[in-house]
Amino acid sequence: LILLTCPVAFSYCSWDSQGKNTENCLNKQQFLTAIRHLQQLLKGQETRFAEGIRHMKSRLAALQSSVSKAGPDTPPVSCPALNAPLDGQKFGSKYLVDHEVHFTCNPGFRLVGPSSVVCLPNGTWTGEQPRCKAAPEGSEAADAAFSRAPRCAQVERTQHCSCEAGFHLSGAAADGVCQDVNECELYGQEGRPRLCMHACVNTPGSYRCVCPSGYRTLADGKSCEDVDECVSPQPACPRGTVCINTGGGFQCVSPECPEGSSNVSYVKTSPFQCERNPCPMDSRPCRHMPKTISFHYLSLPSNLKTPITLFRMATASAPGRPGPNSLRFGIVGGNSRGHFVMQRSDRQTGELILVQTLEGPQTLEVDVDMSEYLDRSFQASHVSKVTIFVSPYDF
Repeated sequence: LILLTCPVAFSYCSWDSQGKNTENCLNKQQFLTAIRHLQQLLKGQETRFAEGIRHMKSRLAALQSSVSKAGPDTPPVSCPALNAPLDGQKFGSKYLVDHEVHFTCNPGFRLVGPSSVVCLPNGTWTGEQPRCKAAPEGSEAADAAFSRAPRCAQVERTQHCSCEAGFHLSGAAADGVCQDVNECELYGQEGRPRLCMHACVNTPGSYRCVCPSGYRTLADGKSCEDVDECVSPQPACPRGTVCINTGGGFQCVSPECPEGSSNVSYVKTSPFQCERNPCPMDSRPCRHMPKTISFHYLSLPSNLKTPITLFRMATASAPGRPGPNSLRFGIVGGNSRGHFVMQRSDRQTGELILVQTLEGPQTLEVDVDMSEYLDRSFQASHVSKVTIFVSPYDF
């Protein structure tokens, strides 16, 4: 729809006492006729514009209706996982990068076949799974992709040759070859800066960094960031369990209260806390059982620098009731094997401190107790059950 506007100029005219124009312009009747003509023109344009708008609204409504009646979205294609090690033996590794699986071989072996495979819409992988074959030293440089012809020029009867970035000249200038610089090997030596946070893959003239499954590569191309599977649109855990994100994966947990006895029983007051039911008046053993049991989950990287505080417990008195004037903290259970200590940080707070370096993957459990005393008389105890998931990686 195109709306055309034309500039129209009118001169204001005056007439003498005999009704004649004193200037060369339209008379009154002609002036009024011109105005009516313009009004009709604008009305026609307005009508056509309104018709165009109505037509567009009708088309959009029809499009919306057809989309709403369409079937559900096609579910995403899932490709079969390639879990078997390369060549049936542990000669190489696989790294998942988005919808691609990249392959690398261990030192002393060379890759035969594609360096990566891609998931197709039909749920299959492109190409065949590559193999890692034993190779003699320096065979990588013999691969055509890892060698180049030098660029040479004759300067005053002397031949000068150079290589592209990422290659170095091997041999005499006359018959030399530009061989790839293996940055991963070069910077993997002791004392040199680290190229990649996880794994380095040498490529002709350069290198690339890859992250393990469950991590994504950041914009710098070198760093890895954990993928939080617990915030994905599709639930990661079955109903009735809670998803806990861990380094490179996740855990589905369902904390349960301890089974009750004749005098002691617990009720779940939240997904991560249980409270003891009121004790009979004459049951002293019941009053010495934990009044509350809470569940906590932590995810740690490997080789975390120690000592470091991981968890804090504190108490607060209810309004109108005197609080405890003494607290005692301690580790009362779990499989921590001396990796932790519990100590007071102030009058009402205790801290769980990691004192020994942890190497993953492993899962540790530590039960921490906080006992309340009023004038040296035991009042109640509270237990926090802390589960720690240690990642196999140090990031």
